[in-house]
Parts: sequence; C-alpha cells; structure tokens
Amino acid sequence: MALPLVMGAVIALRVRLLTLPLDRDEGGYAYVGQLILRGVPPYVSAYDFKMPGIYATYAAILAIFGQSPAGVHLGLLVANAAGTVLVFALGWRLLRPAGAVGAAATFAVLSLSPRVLGFSAYPEHFVLVPALAGGLSLLTASRPGRRRWFVVSGILFGAAMLIKQSGIAFVIFGAVVAALYAGRRGVWRLSPPALVLAAAALPYALTCLGFALAGAFEKFWFWTVVYARHFAMEQSLLFALAAARDPAERILPGMFPAVALAVGGAVALWRIEVAPRERAFIGLLAGFGVLSAAAGLHFRPHYFVLALPGVALLVGVAADAVARRVPTRMRVLGPAAAFGVVLLPLAWLLVSDRDLVLERSPERVSRAIYGTNPFPESATIARFLETHAAPDDRIAVMGSEPQIYFYARRPAATGHVYMYALMEAHPYAARLQREMIAEIEAARPRFVVLVNVAASWTVRPGSDRTLFRWWDEYQRDFDRVGFIDIFPDATGYTWGAPAAHIEAKSPVWIAVFERRTR
Repeated sequence: MALPLVMGAVIALRVRLLTLPLDRDEGGYAYVGQLILRGVPPYVSAYDFKMPGIYATYAAILAIFGQSPAGVHLGLLVANAAGTVLVFALGWRLLRPAGAVGAAATFAVLSLSPRVLGFSAYPEHFVLVPALAGGLSLLTASRPGRRRWFVVSGILFGAAMLIKQSGIAFVIFGAVVAALYAGRRGVWRLSPPALVLAAAALPYALTCLGFALAGAFEKFWFWTVVYARHFAMEQSLLFALAAARDPAERILPGMFPAVALAVGGAVALWRIEVAPRERAFIGLLAGFGVLSAAAGLHFRPHYFVLALPGVALLVGVAADAVARRVPTRMRVLGPAAAFGVVLLPLAWLLVSDRDLVLERSPERVSRAIYGTNPFPESATIARFLETHAAPDDRIAVMGSEPQIYFYARRPAATGHVYMYALMEAHPYAARLQREMIAEIEAARPRFVVLVNVAASWTVRPGSDRTLFRWWDEYQRDFDRVGFIDIFPDATGYTWGAPAAHIEAKSPVWIAVFERRTR
C-alpha cells in the first residue's frame, strides 16, 4: 500500500508542474528532437556534445506527447515511473518486500526533488531506465542456463551510454558484476564480462555506422568525442572538488533523512541476511552511481540523479532491517515500521521544499530555481517570432537559449545553438566562432535575438571576442523591434518601434532585431 501511495503523490506533484518552462538544456534536446521529426539528423543543423540517444528520446517524446513543455515533462513522468518500477524490481530480487517498497518509494521521491532539478527532463532520468533494466538482466543472467541475459544486459548498458557519456560507468558496473556472477573456472570467469562489454559496444557501433551512412559522421565524432574530451578535461581535480561543495550544500539539506537512512542501510547491509553477491551488487550500484555523477568532474545538481538508485536501495536495506528487528510475536508491526521509514523522505521533501512542490506556479518555480535566466520569457519571445516570421524564415539567437527555436518552430540560422564551446579555452574556439559567423551571414536571418544574460555565455577572461566585434558591425542592418527587461519579480516587454529607444533598467535583458527590408 505504501508504494502506490508514494508514487501517486509523486505523479500528482509532477502533473502540477507539467507546464514548467523548458530550461536551455531541455530546449536544446527538444529543438534537435524537433529537427529529427523533420528528417534532419543530430549534429547537422544543431551542435552539442551530448550523445544522440537523448535527442532520439526527445524526438519520441515529442511525437507521442506533443511539442510543448507539457509533452516533454509527460515523457519525463513516464521515464521516472519506469525507473521507480525497475528499482522496485531490483529490490524485490535483492531484499525482502519491505526493502523493495522502501527503495522504490525513496527513488520516486528523491528523483522528484528540486534539489536535483528533478522536475526537468535531463538525460540522467532517461539513462537510468536502460541502466536499471540492464542491472535486472544481470540478476536474471546469474541463474543457470541464462547466459544470453549477459548479452541483453550489455545492450541495455550500451543504450544508457548512448543517451549520455556518463552512462559508461554503468557499462563498467555491468562488467564487474558479471565477473562476480560468473563461475570459478578460467575461461567461463572471463566470458560474462566479455559478453557484457561486447554487447554494450553494439549500440554505439551501429550509431557510428548510421551517421557514416548519413554523411554526418565527421560532425558527430567532433562534438561527441573530440570536443567532449576537451570539456571533460577542462576541470582540474582540486578545482572540481572545491566546486562539488556547491551542489552538495544544495542537495544534502533537502535529502537529509534519506541520506542518513542510506548510511544506516550501508551498515545494515553487512548485518542482515543477504547473499554476498547480492550485497556486492547493491554496493557496486551505489558506488558506480556516484562515479557516473562525478564523470568529467563537472558537478551539476542533476548529475546526482544517477546516484539515486544506489541510495534508494540502501534505504531499502534500512527499511528491511527495521522490519526484521520487530519480534516474531509482533510481526504485524514490521511492515508498519518499514512504512514509516518509507514516508520519511516524502514528508521531508514536502516540508523543506513545500513552496516549490506545492504552492508556486510553474513560472515562479522556474524563477526560484533558475534565477533570472530567461526561461519563462522564451515562450513569449518565440510567440512574437512565430507571428512575425514566415515558416521558412530563419532566426538566430546570440546566446545559449535553444528553447526559443523550439517554441518558435523556426529553423536556426546557425548550428551553434549554445555559445559555451565558443567561449571556452580550447584550440577550436576561434574556428567555431568563425563558423557561426559564416553560417549566419549565409542564412541571412530575418530576426536575431541578442541575449544579455551571463549564464547564457559564460564568457571568461581569455575568451575569444571575434563574435562580439562582428556583431557590432552586423547589427547595423537590423532594427530593434523588441526589448525584454528581466527582474527577479517581474519582466517588462516592449515591442515594435518603441523598443528601438528603450534603455535597459536591469542588467539582464534580451533584445530582438529584425532585418531591414528597405
């Protein structure tokens, strides 16, 4: 009874915020997914270093649930529910029923938390579905005569990696667990890990072949391997460890009961009646989940979603241990005690983040989480562009706000829908800026949106400034027809001729320019 109650509450909270404005990451995935539905492969008309699996996932979501924030977040709701069921299935195989219910309910609650940006459809939520299914397949493969399930698990782990590079941690997890579950004899002991690794490589190999046949392999390789390597190596270990304090200080207060229970579960794991291999499975899943969250040493709050199944299973161990401690003559109280353990993380979430999960409107939740980033404003800007631009008119966004392209349903004048790679310190930055300039000049966009938001650029002291010098000259062929002043508590919109003369009152603003026809 506890699990349906918690899942029902979590689903109701997600439904309340289905229309949460897309952030820039969601907007990028949605825009590329939109292009896929129009027959354009990833990396051809929009560039980013994310793996193609997330774009294919978004394309499927948009096709099924519609091209809107609500459609995107319905897809997230379904993926999260699937992840919860898979955590329950793992708990059922590894623990007693009380532990399985505790693990699944805890995962459902923690993955909802705004502390890990749980309302937004980041790749981590979708990585977990095949990764957890792969773990369940490994447990099936441990039975006699089920060797083919090592192959199934490998394919699923490979699919997780195809959604995001950090999914490779689950590939390694699968190989290690397969080695533990193998027999004790030489060749057989090496065979299951080899099967997992070979099968995990298959989805990636087929993807490479598909991009080669589509004539897009060069861009696919550059963005997902060459540039991604520079991005991953950008952080020094000391700087990364210092940076990890920010998300830790943000996340832990909102998840304190669950983390405390997980620590207790880690201790209890060695005291309750669990087979050594099952004990190792839970410990390794928790460890590799943390490793996947730390991949690349860029610690962002939503990365920690990848660690939640391991944390949840440890909470399940704690719930299992509590149920076991009840004397036999009072056995009926065991499930009740475990039920209390299960509800504690949900109650803490509702208390610590009540205003976000229960009270504020989707737009105000966006502002509370993301500050003055222009996510609520993007839909209004896009409506203006959609109204005033023909379907085949191109637009350019000078800033990392690809959700504007998605909302406006207008093609981008450049594949550079994010500015970050152009501002970073790597050998390709200047070349990428020149490429963006050439693409915009060739496309002759009808409208250009200039975003004066620091987080949309992340300009550094050593950033190349070619793009800004070019814009100073290029804008002379445009009239300013829109100006958006963004404040923490209000946004001012000015459209038409008056926008040409208005002065910014906020340090955060967006201007819309239209090409002169005369």
